[in-house]
Amino acid sequence: MNGTVRLVDSVSQAFADLVADGVRRAGTKGFSLVLSGGGTAAECYQTLAAREGVDWSGVDVFLGDERCVPPDDADSNHRMITETLLDVVGPVRSDHPMYTSGTPSTAAAEYQALVASLPRLDLIHLGLGPDGHCASLFPHSAALDDTDPTHLVVANRDPDGVNPHDRITMTYAGIARAHQIVFTVSGSSKHQALARIKSGEDLPANRVIGEDILWLVDDEALGHLVPDERG
Repeated sequence: MNGTVRLVDSVSQAFADLVADGVRRAGTKGFSLVLSGGGTAAECYQTLAAREGVDWSGVDVFLGDERCVPPDDADSNHRMITETLLDVVGPVRSDHPMYTSGTPSTAAAEYQALVASLPRLDLIHLGLGPDGHCASLFPHSAALDDTDPTHLVVANRDPDGVNPHDRITMTYAGIARAHQIVFTVSGSSKHQALARIKSGEDLPANRVIGEDILWLVDDEALGHLVPDERG
């Protein structure tokens, strides 16, 4: 398992603390924040939106993955991020939806060009699926075997059909460009996947590499497992 597992009382509060502190320390140089989808992410963003004293005017918002659905679709990650965070905190410096229309391959190429033009990203937020996926890097999917370090964003899909919709996702190379990678894992439904990750099983989330990988987990997700830190 790559990274440090930190047991926290509240995953969403711990995530909000990290982001708020990162934005504060970045100051006028700005802060690049790559966001995720899913229920735990929504809770994190609602908590973050309620955090006072965060200067959002210097924050650039990106996505780590997206479903290829219309922007107002119930399954759109960006729609969720807008409703739980962006509409609440007011204008950010920039907001970059990952998919609005067109083919997955074309949208992926456009986001690839965007990400490749950037300096290193400050923080990437990732979740953990029950099948061990993160972003839209699914078990047995083609993106897992893309080892070209210049490929930062690709189109992908779940070949097992568990997760619907064509997707656009950052690759392992794209994720590794972040200064910090933060997984948020909450609830008993994620315990089995986390246990498999901790045991070193070759699941997609276990292939993530980076200079600073932090797993924020709660008691229900951790279960009998032993954390590296208590926060």
